Amino acid sequence: MALRLATDWDPNEAEVIVGTSAGSTVAAITRSDGLHVDLLVRGQEDQADVTARISRLLYKKQDFTGFGRWMRRGILPGLRNPGVSLVLGAPGRFSPVGIGDWVEHLIGDKAHDWPERATVCVAFDLEARERVAFGTESAPDVTLFEAAAASSAVPIVFDPFVIDGIPYVDGGIASGTHADLVLANPEPLDLVLVIAPMASEESSLTAHPLESVLDRVGRKSLEEEIGMIQRAWPDTDIVILRPRKAVLRAMRPNPMDPARAVPTFVATLASMRTRLASADTWAVLRKHLT
Repeated sequence: MALRLATDWDPNEAEVIVGTSAGSTVAAITRSDGLHVDLLVRGQEDQADVTARISRLLYKKQDFTGFGRWMRRGILPGLRNPGVSLVLGAPGRFSPVGIGDWVEHLIGDKAHDWPERATVCVAFDLEARERVAFGTESAPDVTLFEAAAASSAVPIVFDPFVIDGIPYVDGGIASGTHADLVLANPEPLDLVLVIAPMASEESSLTAHPLESVLDRVGRKSLEEEIGMIQRAWPDTDIVILRPRKAVLRAMRPNPMDPARAVPTFVATLASMRTRLASADTWAVLRKHLT
């Protein structure tokens, strides 16, 4: 949205959009022409109203089930190779259907279809233990509702989302960006824009220790993906947009807290205005988008 306000360029014109986790919802909104200033706050709502609406639609409580799945897909493999795999398949407090309901709330009936233009939403297949890029020829045919629910099913918070008997969890398990997937485009792109909220280069003294760990992992994955793009498409310009301190303070330590939605939205728009106006970034944007 900040890009649209700054350049008057419609992000839906992008040749390819790749979304992971919450980015899959952004991809769905963008391809549905839903990017507008009152996207989050509607009518006469205040922050408490928005928080209540998100909580009601997105976070649908359920009974804990699937402990056998967690044992097979997470605990046993995790004992052999300790790490994030320990949480894979863990029972979630909330149903991932709520994620799809939230997307439907934002874009209406388009949630039950798939965009004509190239759109990719990335989830993690618990059985194959690999990423799945919905919207590509190698992935099952799904709707935006299903893709967003699978791509955003954060372990422990949400149950895995099941499609055709296969359980999927948040695509961020493998990478927060999956920027290398743009390389599937038949021709090199002139510009690649990467929004990387979980690969920040900044931190604060009050940050939770886990934040720096997640950012470090995110930066490593992103660096590898950018390297792949640069080697394959040496003439492509790349702009990476990461959250600044003001956004981090609004968003963290729990970016899934509905009460943080409005402060994060406002802080991001303000921060992006400064970031996009910087000389190096604006030179690239002006070259391609204005």
